[in-house]
Amino acid sequence: MLGAMIRRYARGAVASWAVAAALALAACSSGTPDAGQGSTPAAAAKHSATAGPAPSKTPAHRRTRPLPVAPGQASLPQTMVHPRTRGRAFHAMVTDLWLAVRTGKPALGRMAFFPVDAYKQVKAIVDPAADWRARLWGDYVLDVKAAHALLGPDAKAARLVRVLVAGRDASWINPGVCYNRVGYWHVAESRVVYRLHGQVRSFGIASLISWRGVWYVVHFGGVVRPTVGMVDAPAAGPGVVGPQGGC
Repeated sequence: MLGAMIRRYARGAVASWAVAAALALAACSSGTPDAGQGSTPAAAAKHSATAGPAPSKTPAHRRTRPLPVAPGQASLPQTMVHPRTRGRAFHAMVTDLWLAVRTGKPALGRMAFFPVDAYKQVKAIVDPAADWRARLWGDYVLDVKAAHALLGPDAKAARLVRVLVAGRDASWINPGVCYNRVGYWHVAESRVVYRLHGQVRSFGIASLISWRGVWYVVHFGGVVRPTVGMVDAPAAGPGVVGPQGGC
């Protein structure tokens, strides 16, 4: 009888150990936070970042209302947190941008655009708010309409596939450069990849800059440009991210 009790105890101990080991293995294989979260600029810049919108209950092509990107953050001071290319804020940014392009309504993509309150902190010029309204936002409006026209009469049938961002190559732009008094992360020539009539196509985002760890569009179709709507490097297939440069 004593021998049977010992054997039952041994089998139970082995089973308990196996369950504990399985749980530990599952914990070790779980996902990790996005590159750049809570990192120093030097460490975060080592990480690559090519990402698509995060899963959502409502797919981007079915949305009729924009998502809040980073509510209440634009009036707060800048940080050096490296922007993430996944998570709620990034998903909202690309969803809103795509919603604006697909519908041809730039106002739906306003929260994807660099906020005026942040721009007033960045620029060391006489009236940054006026520059934001007359130049940056005006260009964005024209470019959204141009990208919508690129999609053609069946624009609403287009489906966002992913947005490619070269986060590994993002540069920290120091104060004093390009008439700035506050620094920010910058990445050039990202790609919006979409599918229309069974074909994968893409166009570029000329310039993304950060505020408090969130990417925003600041130049969509082009940086140096005439006062007309532009589409940055439209292409069959996903196109090529980069090259980097600018501020």
